Amino acid sequence: MYEKEVGLVDSKDPYQEDLDDDELQDLVLEAQREALEKAAAEKNVRRTYRPFPKWMFWIMATTLALSTFAIVFQIYSIPALEFLQASSELSSDPQIAEYKEAVVVVATENTKGTGFSINEQGTIITNYHVVEGNESMIVSFPEGERFTADVTKVFPDIDLAVLEVNGTNLPHVTLAEETTFYDHEPITFIGNPLSFSGIANKGHTIDYKQLADWDIPVVMIKAPVYRGNSGSPVINEEGKVIGIVFATLDDETHGKVGLFIPVDAYYEAMSNEEK
Repeated sequence: MYEKEVGLVDSKDPYQEDLDDDELQDLVLEAQREALEKAAAEKNVRRTYRPFPKWMFWIMATTLALSTFAIVFQIYSIPALEFLQASSELSSDPQIAEYKEAVVVVATENTKGTGFSINEQGTIITNYHVVEGNESMIVSFPEGERFTADVTKVFPDIDLAVLEVNGTNLPHVTLAEETTFYDHEPITFIGNPLSFSGIANKGHTIDYKQLADWDIPVVMIKAPVYRGNSGSPVINEEGKVIGIVFATLDDETHGKVGLFIPVDAYYEAMSNEEK
């Protein structure tokens, strides 16, 4: 049976009946009684409420903080975080600080890698896999200069690409005439690993390595190379770039190592391009 809500009167309602004064008064009193009972019930609910204990809040906050740190350390292992301290120490060397000025962030729609300028006009060397599928991208220098760079040459077989920006008096590093090194020679490399930019780090050379799908041998280095270091310049004790970082490898003898493309391969590729 349809029941009208007390207090809402609709003259067109077919279920409405005429009420005398006594019946109307009884309905009003009944409505007041129900309202008082509802208010009392709500008051009792409020009385049973207890403030959230502060000690429980701090336990939850501490647990959340520890969980956050756990996630961070899963993403960035302690050795990975140590490169920040190493970079800070290395960057205090004025020479390395100068090298860093020439190392750029190469950013496409889907990737971020490293490149480095080799002349004042802004010729940039990076890896082919960093720019693959793009004709232009943004390169950013550490001092804030941003340029649109065009891909002018690609050498997929040695994972190298050359970019050009329209610049003047840009910082740059010097390429070695050839790749030479001795066993355990100290090297420095600079790049944009993980979510960081302009990170300088150090390591040492190991030896040449012939990869199954490469025509030329590459060089192994014992160094903390991470995702984003692709395109990093490898700098020898004389301050010359002897190669370009492009990958890591789990070697049977040396464990996890970084790999770089010898600068000789760049010269040979450029020479063949000009023929």
